[in-house]
Amino acid sequence: MKRLFFPLFLILLTALLGLAGMATWWAHTPLRLKETPLDFTIEPGSGMRQVVRQLVSSGIDVPPLMLVTLARITRQANDIKAGSYRVTQGVAPLDLLDKLTRGDVSQSDVALIEGWTFRQFRAALDRHPDLEHDSAGLADEEILKHIGAAARHPEGLFFPDTYLFAKRSSDLDVLRRAYRQQQKIILREWDARVEGLPYASVYEALIMASIVEKETGRAEDRPLVASVFVNRLRQGMRLQTDPTVIYGIGEAFDGDIRKRDLQADTPYNTYTRSGLPPTPISMPGVASLRAVLNPPSSDYLYFVARGDGSSAFSRTLEEHNRAVARYIRKRTP
Repeated sequence: MKRLFFPLFLILLTALLGLAGMATWWAHTPLRLKETPLDFTIEPGSGMRQVVRQLVSSGIDVPPLMLVTLARITRQANDIKAGSYRVTQGVAPLDLLDKLTRGDVSQSDVALIEGWTFRQFRAALDRHPDLEHDSAGLADEEILKHIGAAARHPEGLFFPDTYLFAKRSSDLDVLRRAYRQQQKIILREWDARVEGLPYASVYEALIMASIVEKETGRAEDRPLVASVFVNRLRQGMRLQTDPTVIYGIGEAFDGDIRKRDLQADTPYNTYTRSGLPPTPISMPGVASLRAVLNPPSSDYLYFVARGDGSSAFSRTLEEHNRAVARYIRKRTP
């Protein structure tokens, strides 16, 4: 009996070692993919067997029982993280499990451009293929409630930047991050402001920054543009800035501002109304915020576009009229 037991033991041990070797080989052997790179999503709350089904249905050729067994042997079965992933040709079962347990999700990005309106930002989110469009159908006011904003108007409340996110993230998450970033930055810049500015609140500074953002063709002109508007507010002059009029026209604006538009009274027409408009008119960047909160000392009250992106600044109406004649009407003074 003892003579039989030892050979059987050797046979069993050899078989087990062989199986272990095969399992080790398989765990490090590249899997076949339907395409490369291959994107797939693990849904929240998925158990290991559900994870495997999602992998197979996505186009990863993996024996379900073998991957489940490998995950249990390596104690990774309960550590799989939900999210969107990307794998390429050459990924092995063990690599795949490591990726899923690290939560090494694939990322995408969306850009919020300085000077955009909130309507443009929403459009960019709506057409992004890697986002869940949870804001679709929501009014602007409802979006603000969802992201925890107490304001009633969304314009200017979102910081222009490029935002990275895990694929299949909610667009509301992106909106919430952009809102919180703007709150953080504007409060920081407000605390660093110079004394004596003609703003009654942080929000008024945000409105002014949104105007400067739309009025600036070249970054180097931004501080002087801000100084012109600050000087006008201090002297009680109307701002008389076209971008506010255009914003008031809204979607009806056809790209050409006319005399009748400048004369039509709306809350945003700074030709017919004194002071700041009721809300921002765009998403200002940090440079515009700094310009309106730390404007250079100047006695300029006017500026006009030269046509090359830069502006010509004037102290008096007479100087300004000559600049308009030169750069707008193309006449030599």
